[in-house]
Amino acid sequence: MLLQGKTAVISGAASKRGIGRSTAELFAQHGARVAILDIDAQAADEAAAELPTSGQVRHIGLGCDVSDRASCQAAADAVVAAFGSVGVLINNAGITQPVRTLEITESDWHRIVDVNMTGVLFLSQAFIPNMRENGGGSIACMSSVSAQRGGGIFGGPHYSAAKAGVLGLAKAMAREFGPAGIRVNSVTPGLIQTDITAGKLGDDARAEIIRGIPLSRLGEARDVANIYLFLASDLSAYVTGAVIDVNGGMLIH
Repeated sequence: MLLQGKTAVISGAASKRGIGRSTAELFAQHGARVAILDIDAQAADEAAAELPTSGQVRHIGLGCDVSDRASCQAAADAVVAAFGSVGVLINNAGITQPVRTLEITESDWHRIVDVNMTGVLFLSQAFIPNMRENGGGSIACMSSVSAQRGGGIFGGPHYSAAKAGVLGLAKAMAREFGPAGIRVNSVTPGLIQTDITAGKLGDDARAEIIRGIPLSRLGEARDVANIYLFLASDLSAYVTGAVIDVNGGMLIH
């Protein structure tokens, strides 16, 4: 029970086959009180109701548009009202778009950057004051292998740029808030089998990708959730400003 007595907030966690949902389930199994945030408020509420419980532990699901600062603050206020202190924030929400550089429109750019990078800032701003007032906490931010290798399979250059921005933002926050006992780290998954990728890879493309992965398989949502658990728990008490690859060796650097 690595998270016994802790409150964990996870954004983008309503999708049944998503990394966020897998993380919420794992955190609940380890004793955390979980707040699921998602753009779909009903789905967030339903997801929270399906999480395992033990004793007096309960979970909540709330609507939150991470690209809107007021929405993030409202969600934070609701979580604090329900649970008091917040010890863990998982900035997991994200979207992608498989287009090339010359195809990116102004609205495409803002939508991808706003959700994937600006959302990390807004949600962190909403929860850091509570963490600071209560002795610290852990923030983990979702980046991507595409931020490191200059492009991915399902994300365009604007996605890579946003995810690279997450790495810089997280490192800067780690330096700024370390003295307050707040750790900030990033996770860079490779190709993970979720609803985002479901049905979008043919057999030949899938086999070709796997040939380039030393561990010879695509990732599962739980592979990333396990790293989030490590970063959320005291097992990583002396880890901040780090970037943890979860890609089966797709990128070794």
